[in-house]
Amino acid sequence: MAFHYSRRKLKPREEEEAGELNIVPYLDILMNLILFMLLSITGLASFGILNVSAPNYGAPSTDVAAQDVPDQPPRLVLSVLISKKGHFVNSENAILGQDGAPTIPTRADGSYDYAALNAQMVKIKGAFPTETKVIVAADPDTPYDALIQTMDALRETQDTSHRLLFPDVTLGAL
Repeated sequence: MAFHYSRRKLKPREEEEAGELNIVPYLDILMNLILFMLLSITGLASFGILNVSAPNYGAPSTDVAAQDVPDQPPRLVLSVLISKKGHFVNSENAILGQDGAPTIPTRADGSYDYAALNAQMVKIKGAFPTETKVIVAADPDTPYDALIQTMDALRETQDTSHRLLFPDVTLGAL
């Protein structure tokens, strides 16, 4: 019988190191990424901010209770509705238009007339100079661009003076 060496004995076994995993470089990279994302988000967020408030569905606020005081001048609750036909400008007591027709109808090519809407808002602001609030509502199929351009026409004049008209925009649902 021949003597054979086992393979275990021929290859000397290296001792396995049971050291800890060094995660410091990985944490450095993560910290740099987190800081970069935080700084880029805050920088980019200032470009896309549009001040809009959501409608309240709770109890009446103190503003509503303050309207009942007889010494105050009448307040304007202005709302602008966007539909395929055009812009409907409403107040608390009246609809500014005739027989269900929009106040500012769409043009012949189907686009909205933002200059006429802005001119109408300048007239209303002349009658109610202290009012700053407007409620904007739109049909569900209204393009987002039409909503933004409507809010731009309501917020300030389109001429070079850029006077504020109704900067406090509240989005409403139909």
